[in-house]
Formats: sequence, C-alpha cells, structure tokens
Amino acid sequence: MLRVITRLNIGGPSIQATRLSTSLVAEHFDTLLIHGRVGEDEGDMSYLLPDRGPRTRYLDLLQRPISPWADVRATVALYGAMREFRPHVLHTHMAKAGLLGRVAAVFFNVTHPSTRVRLVHTYHGHVLDGYFSGPTTQVFIALERLLAKATDHLIAVSSRVRDDLLHRYHIGAPGRFTVVSLGLDLDQFAAIDDRQRADARRALDIPAGVPVVTTVGRLTAIKNHALFLDMARPVATRRPDTVFLIVGDGDLREQIAADARALNLADRVRLLGWRRDLTTIYGATDVFAITSKNEGTPVALIEAMASGVPGVATDVGGVRDVITD
Repeated sequence: MLRVITRLNIGGPSIQATRLSTSLVAEHFDTLLIHGRVGEDEGDMSYLLPDRGPRTRYLDLLQRPISPWADVRATVALYGAMREFRPHVLHTHMAKAGLLGRVAAVFFNVTHPSTRVRLVHTYHGHVLDGYFSGPTTQVFIALERLLAKATDHLIAVSSRVRDDLLHRYHIGAPGRFTVVSLGLDLDQFAAIDDRQRADARRALDIPAGVPVVTTVGRLTAIKNHALFLDMARPVATRRPDTVFLIVGDGDLREQIAADARALNLADRVRLLGWRRDLTTIYGATDVFAITSKNEGTPVALIEAMASGVPGVATDVGGVRDVITD
C-alpha cells in the first residue's frame, strides 16, 4: 500500500497517517508513506515517524502552496514511486496529496492496466469553504468531483464532513463513502489530576483561581482568531484577571498580536507558539475554545475534552460530532 500525505504538520491528519502506518505493518501490510514539505510557520510532527518498521519517504516537491511547476514535478515523482513500489492500493490524505496522488494514479492505471492501483482518499476536512477566492474554490470543487469519480473509495473523518461533501458540493456518491472516526490515544490527557493542574499553572506562571481560556491551532485565517479576540474583550471586561492562551504559529502571528494590543488585551493574551507539552496546556485551562470558519474533526478539542476541559466552538465541520450536547 502506497500512502501519501501533503505534509506532517501539527494536526489530526499527521497523527492518523503515521499511526496508521504502524498499524498496517502490524497487520502484515507492506506500506510506504510519502510525505511533503512542512511550511516555515507550521509545527512539524515528523517526530511521530517510527525509527523502524514502516517505510517512509520525504518528497520536497510536495507542498501545501499552489505552485504549478513544483506540483507537476511532484505528480511525476509520485508516478515514479508507483512504478517502483507497484502498490495494490494508493491511499491519499489531505487536499494537495489527494489531487496530485490520484492524478498520478490515474495515469499509472492507463499505462499499467495489468497492475491497476485501487484509489482511496481520506477527507480529514476540506478546503472548499473559507480557504480560497470564489473562482479558485469552484475550480477545486470541479476537480474534486472528477477525482471522486475515479476514486474507488472515499473516507470522511465525520458524518458532517461526508454530508457536506455529498449534499453541499455534490462530490462523490453515498455508496463510495465510509465514515471512519479518528482513533486517538487519549490516556495521558484523561490521567491529568489536580496535582498536575497545579503544576501546569506554575509552569505557565498562572496563579491559582485565575480563569484560563485556551485555543490551539495554526495562526491562519481559517482558524478565525479575530473572533477569539472579539470574545476575549467582553470576558476580560467582566473578569479582568482572565488569561487567554493562543497556542500555535502561522502567518498571522504578528497581526493577532497587533489586534490584541489594539483591543487593550496585550497583558491578557499570551501567544505561546507550538508546544509539545499539551498536557501542561490543557491542565492549566478552564475553557477550551475553537472559533474556526471550517474544521474537519478538531483533534485539539477532543484532547481538551479528554482532559476534563469543557469546549466551546463554532458549529462548523465535524465539531458537532465532538460536542454532541
């Protein structure tokens, strides 16, 4: 099985793709995972790749930004990987890998009809709302519709994502979709106790009893941190001691910092960058917030709730599959 993911940036797709590789090997599948370039302002989860076991390959040409020349070369490289590896199944994760990988597989099947590759794509969410301009989005919708017809099976990480694709964008057919919820190891979060919560606050220099509201994610437009700050202002007015933690990094870091200053929240809002010690972050948190315009199934929300922290979120994507009440 050949599997392709756009990049191993911080998020649910990277966790799922790397752990699926290990699980497939345990079930005696021969698997190769190809992953692309992580952006300069993104957190890198390539540390999840196992030292031994599943084979992995880094493809620098595979990257999130649209780059026609690099994208063509990446497609050719993926076609070459199929000729070398001769997989029975191609499984793609994330939009760019799904586009280039499936195009490469279609050409491979045309040129190698006796060794046809089955195509599987996982939608961890989609980029069809809030990511691009209207005309660009329409092009992506048209491409996804065409690719869905060439794909043997489609996987969505939540029923909300599947229904959005099927009924809002008319991508795929019901019989080709399966919903596979995320499988995560949440033991470390569920084990957080009062002592760890006190230690977490000391580590972050937050006094006991001070309300803490946290969000975790890329600092990019789709995550809508402007709404997080709009929420923070009235909360801080009523509870001036409240601390607001923004965990993550991205192209809007300086803008978010400037907006916090403009709202007189600079002393209340802390931009912590990417952190691996998430048990510390959740342990110090009273309320976890997601203000995104679009989501797949938000792993950070699941982790926070497993830590005993209530979640408040915009009703988008797969959020309703996590917050059911």
